[in-house]
Amino acid sequence: MIVYCAGPIRGDQTYLKSYLEIIQYVENLGITALSEMNSKFTSSIPLTDKQIYTRDVKWIDGSDAMVAEVSGASLGVGFEIAYALFVKKIPVLALYNESVQKISSMISGCTNPNLTVKSYKDEDSLRKEVKAFLLKHKK
Repeated sequence: MIVYCAGPIRGDQTYLKSYLEIIQYVENLGITALSEMNSKFTSSIPLTDKQIYTRDVKWIDGSDAMVAEVSGASLGVGFEIAYALFVKKIPVLALYNESVQKISSMISGCTNPNLTVKSYKDEDSLRKEVKAFLLKHKK
């Protein structure tokens, strides 16, 4: 199974630690976690915006599912979720910290059956939600 992990890179990085935890936990489960923040896939040279876009779309195209940290605002994460849901039609788990008052209405209001939106309160509950989602969608 291959999972694309989405989280803010240039957007609000308040919950970066949670995003990194998602990547590490997916890898610990023996599943490939595609992400710019996964040290396995870090480029040794800076990439242009077009190269980043091309790489990330290719990664989503090759993924079986997506796990996204959506506690902070990020246009890129929103784009990636929409692409995964409406172009690739793969399951997406959108996770947000329960301390966040409101996440994007474009996520919380989306009725696409491939989208699962869950809150977490700490690393344990974050891992629990990721594991349950991946077990449900394992290929």
